[in-house]
Amino acid sequence: MSALAAAGGKELIAIDHLSKTYLARTGAVTALDDIDFSVGEGQFVAIVGPSGCGKSTLLKILAGLIPASQGEARLSGTPIAGPRRDIGVVFQSPVLFPWRTVLSNALLPVDVQRLGRVQLNAAAMDLLALVGLKGFEQRYPWELSGGMQQRVAMVRALIHNPAILLMDEPFGALDAMTREQMNVELQRIWLERRKTVLFITHSIAEAVFLADRVLVMTPRPGRIMDDVLVELPRPRNLEIMNTPAFGEYVQRIRVRFQATGGLDA
Repeated sequence: MSALAAAGGKELIAIDHLSKTYLARTGAVTALDDIDFSVGEGQFVAIVGPSGCGKSTLLKILAGLIPASQGEARLSGTPIAGPRRDIGVVFQSPVLFPWRTVLSNALLPVDVQRLGRVQLNAAAMDLLALVGLKGFEQRYPWELSGGMQQRVAMVRALIHNPAILLMDEPFGALDAMTREQMNVELQRIWLERRKTVLFITHSIAEAVFLADRVLVMTPRPGRIMDDVLVELPRPRNLEIMNTPAFGEYVQRIRVRFQATGGLDA
């Protein structure tokens, strides 16, 4: 049984024989080579791999920010040929506008896409409450911690109700304790909203804690070398990281990195 079938969701994302080559002064550089996988609706899928293996390149292609050199990425059966309103993206840096309040930053896609603030203001307030920022709506980014700023970025990515949420190492710049707290919070939000999530990370433990599936990439040129179905019960608390079952998943993925000469902790 495939990981997609085991998760029980219909196919939302399909990547078929996707490759990406950049032209550099020293010649062509292949970042991704013949990537093939699909993601079911409502799945939380993490992607791990060594630095430079093309994880962020893959996410940018799925976000419609750069084109593939070969192959195709589809969302709900439609090729991704550019930025789309049904895709939300969260980057490592929250990139909040310092002159806009928390609520105004959260509503930025509404303003850009001219969706109407009146209709979505209540939705923004609900999402801010969901991520634990009730009462901070009129604060400014400089008044927030790094974790709180990233929560605003998550609300901004969710406000227009996208079909999929793409997250590129969103907690990589946070300290270890805040990062663990954000992992717990993200899982809680995902369990409540059940958005399809594709999550890029360098941390094997973070991937296993959060995901239904972990896609393991080779060193550049990036290929999918393993698709690990994580069958740990939810909701997961931080104590699960100390269990033998959790350790077995982490070790399976770590061994694949060691076999290819690239390891990210």
